[in-house]
Amino acid sequence: MNFEYLSAAEEKIINTPMLVNLISYRTRQLNSGARPMVKKDHAEMDNHDLVLKEIAQGLLTAEMIFSEDDSETAGLDFDASMLL
Repeated sequence: MNFEYLSAAEEKIINTPMLVNLISYRTRQLNSGARPMVKKDHAEMDNHDLVLKEIAQGLLTAEMIFSEDDSETAGLDFDASMLL
């Protein structure tokens, strides 16, 4: 694993679980035959490193969308503001 690309990707996507899921999802796409958005540094470069390079260069991003409905905690029988 290229730690230079990893540290650059961690700067772009701070949420570690989201970064792991994005790398996993995109790696599966590449393994299934999707075309990479960057050129390989060397012939034996792994798909994980390709994904990290895509993220580091800003070509692959993740976005979280929150709605007003998501702000309420579902399934609780009491006022959730008491937890604060």
